[in-house]
Amino acid sequence: MVARRYLWPGKGEGIIAIVASFSLLGVTLGVAALVIVMSVMNGFRAELFDKITALNGHAVIQGYNNRLPDWRRIAAEARATPGVISATPLIEQPLMSSTNGRVEGALVRGMTQTDILGRTIGGKVIMGNIAEVTPGSGNVAIGARLAEALGANVGSQISLISPAGQSTPFGTMPRIVSYRIAAIFEVGVYDYDNAFVVMPIPDAQTLLMLGDAVGMIEVQTVNADRVGAILAPLVPKVRGDAVIQDWRQLNSSLFEALQIERVMMFIVLSIIIIVAAFNILSSLVMLVRAKTRDIAILRTMGATRGALVRIFVTVGLTIGGLGTVMGLALGAIFLFFRQSVVNAVQYMTGQNLWDPSIRFLTELPARTDPIEVISIVIMTMVLSLLFTLYPAFRAARTDPVQVLRYE
Repeated sequence: MVARRYLWPGKGEGIIAIVASFSLLGVTLGVAALVIVMSVMNGFRAELFDKITALNGHAVIQGYNNRLPDWRRIAAEARATPGVISATPLIEQPLMSSTNGRVEGALVRGMTQTDILGRTIGGKVIMGNIAEVTPGSGNVAIGARLAEALGANVGSQISLISPAGQSTPFGTMPRIVSYRIAAIFEVGVYDYDNAFVVMPIPDAQTLLMLGDAVGMIEVQTVNADRVGAILAPLVPKVRGDAVIQDWRQLNSSLFEALQIERVMMFIVLSIIIIVAAFNILSSLVMLVRAKTRDIAILRTMGATRGALVRIFVTVGLTIGGLGTVMGLALGAIFLFFRQSVVNAVQYMTGQNLWDPSIRFLTELPARTDPIEVISIVIMTMVLSLLFTLYPAFRAARTDPVQVLRYE
């Protein structure tokens, strides 16, 4: 009851209310900023991981010189390895593409018919019919950004230029093969949408003159975080023919940078909550000074030192708790409307704040981790408690005799 009354400063204590309001606002903004930033960082990592591993698997068995002649045996060995879900042949080769006089770099990707029609490519088609991309049909599917760069559309002809052509007395002549664009897809990762030309494996083998060979085998496991341990028994079986690289090795610089940035952002944004906790301390110190006479009267009426400590700790924790709840609500609202906020800011400033060529992803992602939210709440409440102890113990040490001597 006393703590509730002290939360509403009396006449002449407006400055205390202002400082307490700043404390509440600081905690709210600090908690909201932490929740928003950590959710966005988690969303970045999760979205990149999902999209990258969906296209490249948890690991690849890469043939030397991008050729894997004995791929059927190796794929069978991989499938027989405990913990491996699938092992699929794959061809990837950077080439040049040309349409309507425009030339762009392209990454030819030969895939099985099942993978082409699957969720990763088939489920991301924005124009055309992916079912028309079949072996021997002369049809391919390309990324949306590559289509824009080439000025191509469904039905357009795209020429793929391979430097590995036939030898002539004048040197090696590049191999140029034309295909019809049957579908345009957008997987959501800029680098892929800006380069991929997808075709069936037999067509890619013919284009690149690989014969019956493939370039690599894509491996999916039951646990991406344990992929190294799962594939360790397979390493000696492919030695001499191929090397095994998991998703960490293939994208190590990107994911390490995200992890470092995530930790640093948490530390920097935690300073906001620390500053807010200092404001709680300041407002409580001012409140103790303003309520010195009330405290002395309470002591003479039998209030113990522990009771006074609990009163002011309750005041501080109430400010911290209300700020935390409001911060969580504000963070949830922002995350729900995050893309609308980005679009509104872009519209008002005229700046492209979300360039997919820089950010990798086409939209602002977010994935909230409940464990992190609980950690933020605990950290905020602990800081609020620690910064209320000094004014609370100062109030408890008030000597009623000294205060009331001249009253």
